Amino acid sequence: MRIPAMLRAAFIALIVLCAVGLQEARADSGYITLTIFKGGWFIGGTAGHGSLSFRGRTYPLSVGGIDYGLLFGGSKTMLRGRVRNISRASDVAGVYAAAGAGLAVGRGVRAIVLTNQNGAVLELSGRQVGLMANADLSGLAITMR
Repeated sequence: MRIPAMLRAAFIALIVLCAVGLQEARADSGYITLTIFKGGWFIGGTAGHGSLSFRGRTYPLSVGGIDYGLLFGGSKTMLRGRVRNISRASDVAGVYAAAGAGLAVGRGVRAIVLTNQNGAVLELSGRQVGLMANADLSGLAITMR
């Protein structure tokens, strides 16, 4: 007996969805803190450090990146939050892209959600200190130390 092509395609799609669902079910979450220094004049840079708490262990992180757009000044941002959809600590390492706008004169608040190529989702909030005006595109790379 031959199975019609449409039914066969639906069956394959169901198998793929179940596999993705099982992978999501195995994904875990952790907590992350980042301290980021940002500065520039049209083109800027970002550098910093942080840590990931995952499955009872703490992993040191390094942060670096570039910014391009309307960018003036410098700031220090301290962020903390949750990282979701990771199976191992190294999943948090990768490149995160963001478009943003902000103004910090003295103290300000910051909240951001980022995703990398491994599917890790960072949900961060914190405070920003400095003199910074920006409407830019940013690339942020997080590496394990």
